Amino acid sequence: MADYRTVHAGAGARSAEVDAGLRTHMNKVYGTMSVGLLVTALAAWALSNLAVSATPTEYMVKDGEYLTSLGYALYATPLKWVVMFAPLAMVFGFGAVVSRLSAAATQTYFYAYAALMGLSLSSIFLVFTGASIAQTFLVTSAAFAGLSLWGYTTKKDISAWGSFLIMGVIGLLIASVVNIFLKSSGLEFAISGIGVLIFAGLTAYDTQKIKTDYIAHAHAMDGEWLAKSAIMGALNLYLDFINLFMFLLQFLGNRD
Repeated sequence: MADYRTVHAGAGARSAEVDAGLRTHMNKVYGTMSVGLLVTALAAWALSNLAVSATPTEYMVKDGEYLTSLGYALYATPLKWVVMFAPLAMVFGFGAVVSRLSAAATQTYFYAYAALMGLSLSSIFLVFTGASIAQTFLVTSAAFAGLSLWGYTTKKDISAWGSFLIMGVIGLLIASVVNIFLKSSGLEFAISGIGVLIFAGLTAYDTQKIKTDYIAHAHAMDGEWLAKSAIMGALNLYLDFINLFMFLLQFLGNRD
């Protein structure tokens, strides 16, 4: 009996240590993600203010607003394609960055990526009203929080969702690129509706995966791995939030 109690107490202590470590890990994930979203928002807002002026220029956006020379270069020349697709290229390189750089350098790379994403998204301030952007952000935040909480607390194993959802993302990406040239409002509506569903599912899936990955590797307690894992988790949830926001904006945003 004494031996059983000793083993049981040891197992309980390890379980408590894992639980405490998991809370710390998830706080790191959500904290890093939140800073990334803040960087993106500030970069988008700052660039939109530099790109548009009330001072008349030859590039009028609408009554009382004109593109500056910077705005024209970013939004009305071939440079817009570089700004649009640069974040995509950068996120595809994230795996190589994680394997080669330290955790601190990887985190810096993530924040640089978040800033570049902000530059890419800055044009939404030219299309939608500031009030509708803020409203959509709040709706997205509430939906994301609920979905992520469900993914963290559910006893249901949703790991099988992964391959289906990733295939959906690839399909969305292809359809979105095609629609850049087709400019079909019907296809845009369909892409937005399906996109909301896919990234809602990914929010829950990624949250559960972050949790299960930590538990599976917690016994090693490799500080460098844990730090990089938190950054990768933050990146995944950041992308879920950004995409959910952008697709919801198509439904909730009021156009200027």
